[in-house]
Amino acid sequence: MKIALFGKAIAPENGIYMRQLIQRLVEHQVEVMVYEPFANYIPDGFSFQRFSKTGELKGNADLMFSIGGDGTILDAVPLLRDSGIPVLGINMGRLGFISSVARDEIENAVEQILQGRFTTESRTLLELVAPQGVFDDTVNYALNEINIIRNPEHSLLAIKVFVNDAFLNTYWGDGILMATPTGSTAYSLSAGGPILTPDSRNFVITPIAAHNLTVRPIVIPDDSVVRIHVEGREKKFVFSMDSRVRALDTSVELVVRKADFCIRTVRMEGTDFFSTIRNKLSWGKDNRN
Repeated sequence: MKIALFGKAIAPENGIYMRQLIQRLVEHQVEVMVYEPFANYIPDGFSFQRFSKTGELKGNADLMFSIGGDGTILDAVPLLRDSGIPVLGINMGRLGFISSVARDEIENAVEQILQGRFTTESRTLLELVAPQGVFDDTVNYALNEINIIRNPEHSLLAIKVFVNDAFLNTYWGDGILMATPTGSTAYSLSAGGPILTPDSRNFVITPIAAHNLTVRPIVIPDDSVVRIHVEGREKKFVFSMDSRVRALDTSVELVVRKADFCIRTVRMEGTDFFSTIRNKLSWGKDNRN
């Protein structure tokens, strides 16, 4: 098996877990590729190849280990794209819904992976169809969500949303977001949106600090084409796709749809989505239980 290691940085206190991971891979004679900017965090004396582009992964790696948190997996999306390479998230932080393997579970996870004791899930992405040129074509996708929000020092926005050319609503407030099932446990959840299971064929549109209390999140089919136009006193608004951010002019119209490829994430044996959210969100933890 050939495994690609991706990450951004490793905190000093997590160095011991990184060494455990490398030690297990060496013991099992696993071929390893390491993301070029992450190579400095690999312990000395360990032989590996390097990669920095999507084309260097496709056909050359069986699996990717994303080492960090959920944000690290989001940053790996442009590299994975339509390669079909499954990604396992190793969580070096605190919460983490996609990066479901805790740092103290690394050794057991490696054993299970090499024994083939895992399954994969397909994760839908959003694609920005228009306007073109906002981001490079390789990062024109979002695994979690897109956000349309006001500049902090500016007044509220009026955001018109159309779903398959049918007018949905004008949202007055700080902004809106459109989330995938994966992103339903991220910003959308904090803004009061529902949790969607990964295999849900839906997106959710969630208002952010709406100026009308009757406005609520809405779930739409994921084959919908969504058009968004921003109005208001201001000439600019903030647009983001996962961790990528741009200031856009209110004259532009955003067109968003489902991407034509999915990201495959690894789910370890004996786990499921419901156990993950139950544990991460501390559901059922009550003094009466």
